[in-house]
Amino acid sequence: MKKTGAIEGPPASELISQRIVDLGGWRGETLARMRKLIQDADPDVVEEWKWMGTPVWSHDGIICTGESYKEVVKLTFIKGASLMDPGKLFNSSLEGNARRAIDIREGEKVDAAAFKMLIRQAISLNSEGKAKPSKEKAKPTKKAKA
Repeated sequence: MKKTGAIEGPPASELISQRIVDLGGWRGETLARMRKLIQDADPDVVEEWKWMGTPVWSHDGIICTGESYKEVVKLTFIKGASLMDPGKLFNSSLEGNARRAIDIREGEKVDAAAFKMLIRQAISLNSEGKAKPSKEKAKPTKKAKA
């Protein structure tokens, strides 16, 4: 399977760990905590490093990305608009038709159970898209003679 956008070099997990160390402070702690919740929700999650240094978590497709900015750690769910969010975690990128994001500011906590539910929903949605088409071929129809 070809992974487009992936950067060659050290394993993505090492690059993500280094990003956490480099960020330090509340942003590093936040990204580390969210990474752990993602891994707890899906032990089979695949970590990737794409787009010139963005942590990405995938399972049958991208679940979410983890970006760090001066004021927020942003977790963007590629298919977030299709996910139910009873915990009201999505607070950014709400206007689009596909993405939704969670911006976490210094001192803010994210409801772990609600976040894990979003991760599992995203995986389920990705897995639905990977379903194989039916192998049963349609039977040819006979044309009526005039």
